[in-house]
Amino acid sequence: MLDSKEIMKFKSYQNQANLFVKEYLLADPLIPYTSIIGGIFACKMVYDLTQLFSTIHFKSYSSLTKIQRIEWNNRAMSTIHAIFITSMSLYLVFCSNLYSDSQSDELLTERSTALSTFALGVSVGYFMADLGMIFWFFPSLGGYEYVIHHMFSLVAVAYSMLSGEGQLYTYMVLISETTTPGVNLRWYLDVAGMKRSKAYLINGVVIFIAWLVARILLFVYMFYHAYLHFDQVQQMHPFGQILVVVVPVALSIMNLIWFSKIIKGLMKTLAKRQ
Repeated sequence: MLDSKEIMKFKSYQNQANLFVKEYLLADPLIPYTSIIGGIFACKMVYDLTQLFSTIHFKSYSSLTKIQRIEWNNRAMSTIHAIFITSMSLYLVFCSNLYSDSQSDELLTERSTALSTFALGVSVGYFMADLGMIFWFFPSLGGYEYVIHHMFSLVAVAYSMLSGEGQLYTYMVLISETTTPGVNLRWYLDVAGMKRSKAYLINGVVIFIAWLVARILLFVYMFYHAYLHFDQVQQMHPFGQILVVVVPVALSIMNLIWFSKIIKGLMKTLAKRQ
C-alpha cells in the first residue's frame, strides 16, 4: 500500500514537472529566453565537467599553463555545441519537411517551429558565453577575426530566433560548425606533442575535406538557393534581408582565408613526412 502511494506521489510530481516545462519553460513566448539560459548553463556545465574529467584522466592536463587549461576546457565546450547544432541543422534542413517547397504554402523564409527556435536559442547562449570568454582573455582565445565571426553569428542567429525569419538560411550556415570538432582535435594533438603522428596527418586531411564541403560548397549552394527564392527573401524585413546576404558573404570571405591557411598547413605537413 505504501509503495502504491509512493508511486502515485511520484507520478503527481512528474505530471506537475511536465506541465511546468510545457506551459512555462517551453511555452512559445518564452522559448527564446529559456533556450538562451539553457545554452549558457550547458556551456558552464561542459566547461566544469571537462576540467574535472581532464584533471583525473589526463596527466598532461596539469602540466599545461593556466591559459592552455582554459582553452582546453573552452574547446571542449565549442565541440559539444558544434555536435549539437550541426545535428539539429542537418535534421531540420535535409531530413525534416519543415523547409520543403511542396510541404506548405507558407514562405520558406517565415517557417519556424518550437524546436527550430529552441535550437537557435541554445546556439545564441553558446555564442554569448564563448564571446564573453574571448573578450575576458583577449587575445589568448582568439584575435579580432574570432570576435568578428562570433559577432556576426550572434546577431544573425539571435535575429532569426526572435523574428522567426530566415531560419532556413541560418541553419544552412550553422552546418559549417561541423568543422569545429576536427579543428579542436588538431589543437589537442598539437598540445599533446603529436604533430608528427599519423593521427595529426589524418586530422588535417579530414579538416580539409570537411571545410571544403561545409564552408565552401555548402555556402555556394546556400547562395544559389537564396537566388532561386529571392522573391521570398525580398518579403523579409529589410534588416533580415541584409543578414541573409551580408553575413554569409562576410563569413564566406573568412572561410576562404582560413581555407587557404588549411591548404598551406596540410601541404607543409605532407612535405615534412616525405
